[in-house]
Amino acid sequence: MTALVFPGQGSQRAGMGADLFARFPELTAQADAVLGYSIEELCRTGGAELTRTEFAQPALFVVNALSWLARAPELPAPRFLAGHSLGEYDALFAAGCFDFATGVRLVHRRGALMGRADGGGMLAVLGVPAERLPELMAGADRGLVDLANVNSASQLVLSGPTEVLREVSRELSRHDGVRSVPLKVSAAFHSRYMAEAAAEFAGFLRGFTFADPRVPVLSNVTAAPYGPGQVAELLGRQIDHPVRWHEITRHLLDHGVETVEEIGPGRVLSGLWQSARRAAAAEEDRPAGAAGEDPTAGAVATAPAATAPAQTGAALRAEDLGCPEFRREYGLRLAYLAGAMFRGIASSDLVIRLGQRGLMGFFGAGGLGLDRVEKELLRIQEALGVDGSYGMNLLHSVDDPSYENSVVALYLRHGVRTVEAAGFTQLTPAVVRFRFAGAHRDARGGAVIPHRVLAKVSRPEVAAAFMGPAPAAIVDRLVGEGLLTAEEGRIAAEAPVSEDICVEADSGGHTDAGVALTLLPAMMRHRDAAMARHGFRRRIRIGAAGGIGAPEAVAAAFVLGADFVLTGSVNQCSPEAGTSDTVKDILAGLDVQDTAYAPAGDMFELGARVQVVRKSTMFAARGNKLYQLYRQYDGWESVDEATRRLVEETYFKRPFAEAWQETRAHHLAKGRAAEVEKAERSPKHLMALVFRWYFARTVSWALDGDPAQRVNFQIQCGPAIGAFNHVVRGTALEDWRARHVDLIADTLMTGAADVLGRRLPAPAAR
Repeated sequence: MTALVFPGQGSQRAGMGADLFARFPELTAQADAVLGYSIEELCRTGGAELTRTEFAQPALFVVNALSWLARAPELPAPRFLAGHSLGEYDALFAAGCFDFATGVRLVHRRGALMGRADGGGMLAVLGVPAERLPELMAGADRGLVDLANVNSASQLVLSGPTEVLREVSRELSRHDGVRSVPLKVSAAFHSRYMAEAAAEFAGFLRGFTFADPRVPVLSNVTAAPYGPGQVAELLGRQIDHPVRWHEITRHLLDHGVETVEEIGPGRVLSGLWQSARRAAAAEEDRPAGAAGEDPTAGAVATAPAATAPAQTGAALRAEDLGCPEFRREYGLRLAYLAGAMFRGIASSDLVIRLGQRGLMGFFGAGGLGLDRVEKELLRIQEALGVDGSYGMNLLHSVDDPSYENSVVALYLRHGVRTVEAAGFTQLTPAVVRFRFAGAHRDARGGAVIPHRVLAKVSRPEVAAAFMGPAPAAIVDRLVGEGLLTAEEGRIAAEAPVSEDICVEADSGGHTDAGVALTLLPAMMRHRDAAMARHGFRRRIRIGAAGGIGAPEAVAAAFVLGADFVLTGSVNQCSPEAGTSDTVKDILAGLDVQDTAYAPAGDMFELGARVQVVRKSTMFAARGNKLYQLYRQYDGWESVDEATRRLVEETYFKRPFAEAWQETRAHHLAKGRAAEVEKAERSPKHLMALVFRWYFARTVSWALDGDPAQRVNFQIQCGPAIGAFNHVVRGTALEDWRARHVDLIADTLMTGAADVLGRRLPAPAAR
């Protein structure tokens, strides 16, 4: 079995194709007409132009294509086609996706866009597997470097700012057996720095119609064969996504390919193929259980699908999923909630639309002033009623408990029944007060608690606190201050603070980067222990949040035993979300790998982290740099002059002193004179407050869609949005303007019911 592969940029050389142009005069003339110059002369004379991206890409496409046409009669029918980066265009041409002239037009435009990019470079790294690279770089990449190519198990290419790549190269040189070589390119190809070129090229591709491949073509973006209708999509993403060549060679090996024919002037791919074959042979010879091999690997993959229990009875519906008691108590048609996203991103429009369609969302009150929170709450209540299906966020205020108390007082004054408690590291008087205010006994002496606290947690010790009665010290304080009655205090000693615990795994915003498959079962065991310890008769329910972006993820949560699911990131990319259209455009273009971790502005000094969008913005890298400076220096004046200038000019866009004056005025206006006094005594604290100012501004710039600050946008988001983008690709919901929050809910829940209906028996009611 044979595969044909086509080399990419870097394989071009002077004199290539010398015997081909006369053999294919009509196609050569077509290329000349598209390009506006003689392709034969360019390839024959070579020189500096052949090293430039805008000339190299058309030249290599033409020579690869003509080489294939010349050799096609003698070649065996291939099982697969593939090409490295630019070479993928030749693979698609050979597969019949477009004609020769169209191929020239595509690569001419691609080369022009990529050639226009500058300000970065690429570094080949030899002798280290990708999984060890972060460890060996030891932070020298500063979060600014992307993995651009994985050519083999030990041959990688990095993209990023040139000066950072130099630092990485110096750090890697400390390790035996590791070599790094700068590549002679003009920009950081196949990385986040090509996002604008990729977007422009994707728009260009919309002007073409492509056929599906007649022979399977492996995509650089997915390392899998192109699916129906995917040519334009994957070519558009290829420019700013890594080349997964090592996975492509493994795909060929795993599917029985024995011979690879490299078509064109290069022989690099042939060498990589031989290396991959040797590595595969060595793995086969290794005894089972030897180091680096799991003797059970493949057991699941080879299990026949028919062993899964068949669906019985009526078709499973979205309404059947989760806990019936949860749906009844909350008055919902689905065991599904939309979580709060701070600063009103989870807007009143979002909450109202869900409430009007038998669903429920939480308004994102975190980070908003009380006046704004009250205004949005009244708008929600006007649309849904005081007792309607809605909830409000209660975000833990680590450094301002008075604000948290004021929010709870506002909610109680306006009759709010349900809050989503988020970001709590311990129970506070405010959340205990909300839960038990108004608690009383019924005629039979049973406790009636009118308020619900849905606690989003990721740590067992925090979950245990919410699963138990309120601490006596907090209850006594509230009773002593007249904020709870004696009867309310007694009920607080016998009921859990929360009867609905939402386990938050790797999510957008504040996160401990937990894994749902680990957290959910552990939290359920904590729940069982808490109920036994406290003698609760009423079952504490467990929900799942974080990573809920595909029907399969929803189905997995319910299989693990979740009573409900809660979504977040996917709702941020909807017409109802309270953020800018620019942010929504960015979110709609994300894949699952396009997020990163950065310091949390509200808990900056503590090192807490948030998950944010990495693609199309530099915030994650810059936020991590500021935290590094905070850890390293005792004050702003201790930082070296070059770094201070870089931060002021590219991050703050103003002098540090001006940022401090704005920060100082903000704190004084909030009644935090003590904070200002502390900063003026402590240069390190002053630096932290100014860095916090930057973090707050990055959120505002994103919410406003400020085009001048796009590189600084802080968009808190998890990988679920990338998964959802895959789910809706090719459907009406591909355009975020059609992604109404209730349609997102129905897509996920109906899809999950379909997944479970095909794979599992109908679940028993709980």
